[in-house]
Amino acid sequence: MVYGQIFERTVPDHELININVGGFKQKVDQGTLLRFPHTRLGKLLNCDTEEAILELCDDYNVVDKEYYFDRNPCLFQYILNFYYTGKLHVMEELCAFSFSQEIEYWGINELFIDSCCSNRYQERKVDKDWEQKSDESIDSSFEELSAFDKDLDKFNNMWCGKVRKNVWITFENPGHSLMAKILAILSLSVVLTSIVAMCIHSMHEFQQFDEDGKEIVNPGLEGLEIACIVWFTVEFIARFTVTPCLKKFFKNPLNIIDFVSILPFYFTLGVETMDEDSEELENVGKVVQILRLMRMFRILKLARHSVGLRSLGATLRHSYHEVGLLLLFLTVGISIFSVLVYSVEKDETESGLHSIPMSWWWATISMTTVGYGDTYPVTLLGKLLGSICILCGILVVALPITIIFNKFSKYYRKHKMVDIDRCNAELAEDCSNLPYMNIRDIYAKNMHSLIASISSMVSTNASDHSTIDASSIQELETIQNTTICENCSAK
Repeated sequence: MVYGQIFERTVPDHELININVGGFKQKVDQGTLLRFPHTRLGKLLNCDTEEAILELCDDYNVVDKEYYFDRNPCLFQYILNFYYTGKLHVMEELCAFSFSQEIEYWGINELFIDSCCSNRYQERKVDKDWEQKSDESIDSSFEELSAFDKDLDKFNNMWCGKVRKNVWITFENPGHSLMAKILAILSLSVVLTSIVAMCIHSMHEFQQFDEDGKEIVNPGLEGLEIACIVWFTVEFIARFTVTPCLKKFFKNPLNIIDFVSILPFYFTLGVETMDEDSEELENVGKVVQILRLMRMFRILKLARHSVGLRSLGATLRHSYHEVGLLLLFLTVGISIFSVLVYSVEKDETESGLHSIPMSWWWATISMTTVGYGDTYPVTLLGKLLGSICILCGILVVALPITIIFNKFSKYYRKHKMVDIDRCNAELAEDCSNLPYMNIRDIYAKNMHSLIASISSMVSTNASDHSTIDASSIQELETIQNTTICENCSAK
């Protein structure tokens, strides 16, 4: 019995309508359905023509006045219970996504879900939406793998295709071979060395000046920089030479970063060669040198081979709602506490919070629990506000972190599964080249030859009026089995 039928009253037959949902037939009072006129069944009673009725139901029997709906009869019991009680209830065994589609079809809003089931339903629905987005991300990962396989197929019709294919795989897939791993580690080491050299060059202890007080480049750092640029250039030219598709090569952001990272060095070298005395060209060269900092973006190349970085990128891409809420909460808190602490500390000479922008800076580092200590309140009330600001910052930052971490964990597991599937596919491809040997067929073949030899010996001895005893046959089987084992070992 459907929940809520105890509220049903006895009515004449002409006030009842026949509803058939996937074979589940039910007579319902028109007044019960008209309690919710904006739903599908409520609109059905207000239809004047048969065409209007068929727009809302799948079929209509004029004789029996029966409305037929090709829907799930089990879920319709919950819909019918809604018309009797005015509340929706979601059982534990129901799929939240399927139930959402069902109530959307019947024109019932999710706000009618009772409070006892609302929280559980929303949580399950959010999990389902998350799984769909996660599956879309995994599908895109599989599309990238299939695109990589298509690029490999293009080498078959190219000049020196086999060599170019091996070089391309060595650069693009560090897990392909030992040489690819060594090359990836060497490339990363050169990138890190170049970044460290740039950092050391900015330190005052390593800067050198000539007699006129003009800064000159340290010879050791200059040699290290040239060696790094040579490696970057060789790597870029190698990738450019063996690429299967030039269009996709220049559309790849990582390749653009590679090109931009080596361009400033050659541009600056050309400027210095043209005119060393021109101050304008020299200033241009100094500006261009700043572009070398873009070389640090080459670290993003690790995302091609790191499951963690790919998972982090996917998490941030699908967590923009949570990140947006985090920024909104921080902005509101910073605005409130900056104005409050400014009004308290503005008259204190020892405090550095004499303006609202400076108070914004203090509130930012306090709510994010950084606390540089360059500015701080000195009054008792200001310190109390500072304590409240820090506690609110901890709560605000901690709220969305759990959601983001859970998403990161799911993405990491799914991306790990993609990598495992890719390794299994490569292993299966390697195993397909191994020789196939069926032991059963080999054994049957040798036994056939054994029986043939025994038959031959029996026919020979029969002509000589002699017989073969069981021991001789057993000796022949022993010899034949030894031959079979030797053949298997040899193969």
